[in-house]
Amino acid sequence: AADAFVWDAGRDALDPVPQVNRVDLTLLQGIDRQADQLLANTTRFARGLPANNALLWGARGMGKSSLVKAVHAAANTELAAEGRARAALVEIHREDIPSLPRLLHRLRDCGRRCLLFCDDLSFDMSDSSYKSLKAVLEGGVEGRPASTLFYATSNRRHLMPRDMIENERGSAVAPSESVEEKVSLSDRFGLWLGFHSCDQATYFAMVEGYAAHFGLHVDAETLRAEAHAWAVTRGARNGRVAWQFIQDLAGRLGVALTG
Repeated sequence: AADAFVWDAGRDALDPVPQVNRVDLTLLQGIDRQADQLLANTTRFARGLPANNALLWGARGMGKSSLVKAVHAAANTELAAEGRARAALVEIHREDIPSLPRLLHRLRDCGRRCLLFCDDLSFDMSDSSYKSLKAVLEGGVEGRPASTLFYATSNRRHLMPRDMIENERGSAVAPSESVEEKVSLSDRFGLWLGFHSCDQATYFAMVEGYAAHFGLHVDAETLRAEAHAWAVTRGARNGRVAWQFIQDLAGRLGVALTG
Protein backbone atom coordinates (compact mmCIF):
# COMPACT_ATOMS: atom_id res chain seq x y z
CA ALA A 1 0.00 0.00 0.00
CA ALA A 2 3.00 2.33 0.41
CA ASP A 3 4.21 4.69 -2.33
CA ALA A 4 7.90 4.33 -1.41
CA PHE A 5 10.21 1.61 -0.16
CA VAL A 6 13.86 1.13 0.82
CA TRP A 7 15.62 -2.03 -0.33
CA ASP A 8 17.31 -3.93 2.51
CA ALA A 9 19.83 -6.14 0.71
CA GLY A 10 20.84 -8.00 3.86
CA ARG A 11 17.29 -9.26 4.42
CA ASP A 12 16.20 -9.27 0.77
CA ALA A 13 13.27 -7.15 1.92
CA LEU A 14 11.45 -4.00 0.85
CA ASP A 15 10.78 -1.75 3.85
CA PRO A 16 7.85 0.66 3.33
CA VAL A 17 8.39 4.38 3.92
CA PRO A 18 5.26 5.90 5.51
CA GLN A 19 6.32 9.52 4.92
CA VAL A 20 8.71 10.39 2.09
CA ASN A 21 11.18 13.20 2.84
CA ARG A 22 10.48 15.52 -0.08
CA VAL A 23 9.49 19.03 -1.10
CA ASP A 24 6.79 20.06 -3.55
CA LEU A 25 7.82 20.30 -7.19
CA THR A 26 6.73 23.95 -7.34
CA LEU A 27 9.33 24.87 -4.70
CA LEU A 28 12.28 23.74 -6.82
CA GLN A 29 13.59 26.85 -8.56
CA GLY A 30 16.08 27.24 -11.39
CA ILE A 31 15.67 23.71 -12.79
CA ASP A 32 12.47 24.07 -14.80
CA ARG A 33 13.83 22.39 -17.94
CA GLN A 34 15.15 19.41 -15.99
CA ALA A 35 11.89 19.12 -14.05
CA ASP A 36 9.77 19.17 -17.22
CA GLN A 37 11.87 16.48 -18.90
CA LEU A 38 12.02 14.19 -15.89
CA LEU A 39 8.30 14.56 -15.14
CA ALA A 40 7.41 13.75 -18.76
CA ASN A 41 9.69 10.69 -18.75
CA THR A 42 8.31 9.50 -15.39
CA THR A 43 4.69 10.00 -16.37
CA ARG A 44 5.15 8.06 -19.61
CA PHE A 45 6.73 5.21 -17.70
CA ALA A 46 3.98 5.19 -15.06
CA ARG A 47 1.35 4.98 -17.83
CA GLY A 48 3.05 1.92 -19.32
CA LEU A 49 4.73 3.72 -22.22
CA PRO A 50 8.43 3.51 -23.18
CA ALA A 51 10.77 5.67 -21.09
CA ASN A 52 14.50 6.01 -20.42
CA ASN A 53 16.71 5.41 -17.41
CA ALA A 54 17.81 8.83 -16.16
CA LEU A 55 21.10 10.16 -14.80
CA LEU A 56 20.90 13.46 -12.93
CA TRP A 57 24.44 14.81 -12.67
CA GLY A 58 26.20 18.02 -11.81
CA ALA A 59 26.64 20.65 -9.13
CA ARG A 60 26.03 19.73 -5.52
CA GLY A 61 22.97 21.03 -3.71
CA MET A 62 21.01 21.90 -6.85
CA GLY A 63 18.05 19.61 -6.26
CA LYS A 64 18.93 16.37 -8.06
CA SER A 65 17.64 14.03 -5.32
CA SER A 66 14.80 16.39 -4.42
CA LEU A 67 13.65 16.47 -8.04
CA VAL A 68 13.41 12.67 -8.28
CA LYS A 69 11.21 12.48 -5.18
CA ALA A 70 9.12 15.51 -6.18
CA VAL A 71 8.55 14.19 -9.72
CA HIS A 72 7.49 10.80 -8.36
CA ALA A 73 4.85 12.50 -6.19
CA ALA A 74 3.67 14.73 -9.06
CA ALA A 75 3.38 11.78 -11.44
CA ASN A 76 1.36 9.82 -8.87
CA THR A 77 -0.99 12.78 -8.47
CA GLU A 78 -1.64 12.71 -12.23
CA LEU A 79 -2.16 8.94 -12.17
CA ALA A 80 -4.64 9.18 -9.29
CA ALA A 81 -6.61 11.83 -11.19
CA GLU A 82 -6.81 9.43 -14.15
CA GLY A 83 -7.83 6.50 -11.95
CA ARG A 84 -4.59 4.64 -12.61
CA ALA A 85 -2.45 2.65 -10.15
CA ARG A 86 0.32 4.62 -8.43
CA ALA A 87 3.97 3.95 -9.22
CA ALA A 88 6.29 2.89 -6.39
CA LEU A 89 9.59 4.59 -5.60
CA VAL A 90 12.21 2.07 -4.46
CA GLU A 91 15.50 3.41 -3.09
CA ILE A 92 18.62 1.26 -3.30
CA HIS A 93 21.75 2.40 -1.51
CA ARG A 94 25.02 2.77 -3.39
CA GLU A 95 26.69 -0.04 -1.44
CA ASP A 96 23.82 -2.41 -2.32
CA ILE A 97 24.22 -2.08 -6.10
CA PRO A 98 25.62 -5.66 -6.38
CA SER A 99 22.24 -6.90 -5.08
CA LEU A 100 20.33 -5.09 -7.85
CA PRO A 101 19.67 -8.29 -9.85
CA ARG A 102 17.96 -9.81 -6.79
CA LEU A 103 15.84 -6.70 -6.37
CA LEU A 104 14.79 -6.73 -10.02
CA HIS A 105 13.84 -10.40 -9.69
CA ARG A 106 11.60 -9.46 -6.76
CA LEU A 107 9.97 -6.66 -8.72
CA ARG A 108 9.58 -8.45 -12.05
CA ASP A 109 6.15 -9.89 -11.30
CA CYS A 110 4.91 -7.52 -8.60
CA GLY A 111 2.21 -6.08 -10.87
CA ARG A 112 3.22 -2.48 -10.25
CA ARG A 113 5.38 0.10 -12.02
CA CYS A 114 8.51 0.63 -9.92
CA LEU A 115 10.94 3.53 -10.14
CA LEU A 116 14.34 2.51 -8.74
CA PHE A 117 16.37 5.35 -7.24
CA CYS A 118 20.05 5.43 -6.24
CA ASP A 119 21.31 8.66 -4.72
CA ASP A 120 24.92 9.80 -5.10
CA LEU A 121 25.96 6.95 -7.38
CA SER A 122 29.67 6.84 -8.23
CA PHE A 123 32.51 4.36 -8.41
CA ASP A 124 36.08 4.55 -7.17
CA MET A 125 39.34 3.20 -8.57
CA SER A 126 39.11 -0.29 -7.06
CA ASP A 127 35.34 -0.72 -7.43
CA SER A 128 34.29 -3.11 -10.18
CA SER A 129 30.58 -3.34 -9.31
CA TYR A 130 29.86 -0.89 -12.13
CA LYS A 131 30.27 -3.82 -14.52
CA SER A 132 27.31 -5.67 -13.04
CA LEU A 133 25.24 -2.48 -13.13
CA LYS A 134 25.94 -2.11 -16.86
CA ALA A 135 24.60 -5.60 -17.55
CA VAL A 136 21.51 -5.07 -15.41
CA LEU A 137 20.53 -1.74 -16.98
CA GLU A 138 20.99 -2.86 -20.57
CA GLY A 139 22.77 -5.74 -22.21
CA GLY A 140 22.07 -8.71 -19.94
CA VAL A 141 20.31 -11.82 -21.20
CA GLU A 142 17.40 -11.43 -18.81
CA GLY A 143 17.16 -7.69 -19.25
CA ARG A 144 15.58 -5.05 -17.07
CA PRO A 145 11.88 -5.72 -16.39
CA ALA A 146 9.59 -3.43 -18.39
CA SER A 147 7.87 -2.50 -15.12
CA THR A 148 11.05 -0.94 -13.68
CA LEU A 149 13.06 2.17 -14.46
CA PHE A 150 16.36 3.30 -12.91
CA TYR A 151 17.11 6.87 -11.81
CA ALA A 152 20.49 7.84 -10.36
CA THR A 153 22.03 11.08 -9.12
CA SER A 154 25.74 11.85 -9.15
CA ASN A 155 28.17 14.75 -9.14
CA ARG A 156 30.01 12.95 -11.97
CA ARG A 157 28.66 12.74 -15.49
CA HIS A 158 30.46 9.47 -16.22
CA LEU A 159 30.14 8.12 -12.65
CA MET A 160 33.91 7.56 -12.52
CA PRO A 161 36.62 9.86 -11.10
CA ARG A 162 38.52 11.76 -13.79
CA ASP A 163 41.90 10.47 -12.60
CA MET A 164 40.63 6.91 -13.07
CA ILE A 165 39.85 7.59 -16.73
CA GLU A 166 43.10 9.54 -17.26
CA ASN A 167 45.10 6.71 -15.69
CA GLU A 168 43.56 4.27 -18.16
CA ARG A 169 44.62 6.50 -21.05
CA GLY A 170 48.19 6.55 -19.81
CA SER A 171 48.77 2.98 -18.67
CA ALA A 172 46.41 0.61 -20.49
CA VAL A 173 47.60 -1.56 -23.37
CA ALA A 174 44.67 -0.37 -25.47
CA PRO A 175 43.81 3.02 -23.88
CA SER A 176 40.82 3.83 -26.08
CA GLU A 177 39.18 0.47 -25.41
CA SER A 178 39.76 0.73 -21.67
CA VAL A 179 38.31 4.25 -21.51
CA GLU A 180 35.31 3.14 -23.57
CA GLU A 181 34.59 0.48 -20.96
CA LYS A 182 34.65 3.06 -18.15
CA VAL A 183 32.41 5.65 -19.80
CA SER A 184 29.95 3.17 -21.32
CA LEU A 185 28.10 2.88 -18.01
CA SER A 186 26.65 6.38 -18.32
CA ASP A 187 25.55 5.49 -21.86
CA ARG A 188 23.05 3.06 -20.30
CA PHE A 189 21.10 6.12 -19.17
CA GLY A 190 19.07 7.39 -22.08
CA LEU A 191 18.22 10.65 -20.33
CA TRP A 192 21.04 12.88 -19.05
CA LEU A 193 20.03 15.92 -17.03
CA GLY A 194 22.78 18.37 -16.08
CA PHE A 195 22.58 20.60 -13.00
CA HIS A 196 24.75 23.69 -12.69
CA SER A 197 25.44 26.30 -10.02
CA CYS A 198 22.78 29.00 -9.85
CA ASP A 199 23.10 32.78 -10.00
CA GLN A 200 22.09 35.13 -7.21
CA ALA A 201 18.64 35.88 -8.64
CA THR A 202 17.78 32.17 -8.72
CA TYR A 203 19.14 31.72 -5.19
CA PHE A 204 16.92 34.56 -3.94
CA ALA A 205 13.95 33.00 -5.77
CA MET A 206 14.58 29.75 -3.88
CA VAL A 207 14.70 31.54 -0.53
CA GLU A 208 11.61 33.66 -1.23
CA GLY A 209 9.67 30.61 -2.43
CA TYR A 210 10.41 28.71 0.77
CA ALA A 211 9.64 31.73 2.94
CA ALA A 212 6.26 32.27 1.28
CA HIS A 213 5.37 28.57 1.42
CA PHE A 214 6.11 28.25 5.13
CA GLY A 215 4.67 31.61 6.13
CA LEU A 216 7.93 33.24 7.26
CA HIS A 217 6.95 36.89 7.41
CA VAL A 218 10.12 38.88 6.73
CA ASP A 219 10.29 41.91 4.46
CA ALA A 220 11.95 41.22 1.12
CA GLU A 221 14.97 43.47 1.65
CA THR A 222 15.85 41.92 5.01
CA LEU A 223 15.26 38.41 3.69
CA ARG A 224 17.61 38.93 0.76
CA ALA A 225 20.29 40.58 2.87
CA GLU A 226 20.30 37.75 5.40
CA ALA A 227 20.17 35.09 2.68
CA HIS A 228 23.14 36.72 0.93
CA ALA A 229 25.14 36.84 4.15
CA TRP A 230 24.33 33.16 4.80
CA ALA A 231 25.52 32.17 1.31
CA VAL A 232 28.77 34.11 1.79
CA THR A 233 29.54 32.18 4.99
CA ARG A 234 28.91 28.89 3.17
CA GLY A 235 30.89 29.87 0.08
CA ALA A 236 28.12 28.67 -2.24
CA ARG A 237 24.71 29.51 -3.66
CA ASN A 238 22.46 26.53 -4.28
CA GLY A 239 19.19 24.95 -3.21
CA ARG A 240 20.71 23.18 -0.22
CA VAL A 241 22.20 26.40 1.13
CA ALA A 242 18.84 28.14 0.61
CA TRP A 243 17.04 25.40 2.55
CA GLN A 244 19.58 25.52 5.38
CA PHE A 245 19.09 29.28 5.61
CA ILE A 246 15.32 28.83 5.76
CA GLN A 247 15.69 26.31 8.61
CA ASP A 248 17.84 28.80 10.53
CA LEU A 249 15.41 31.65 9.84
CA ALA A 250 12.38 29.60 10.87
CA GLY A 251 14.12 28.57 14.08
CA ARG A 252 14.88 32.19 14.94
CA LEU A 253 11.28 33.16 14.20
CA GLY A 254 9.90 30.26 16.23
CA VAL A 255 8.04 28.80 13.24
CA ALA A 256 7.80 25.02 12.72
CA LEU A 257 8.41 23.87 9.15
CA THR A 258 5.48 21.56 8.44
CA GLY A 259 3.78 20.45 5.23
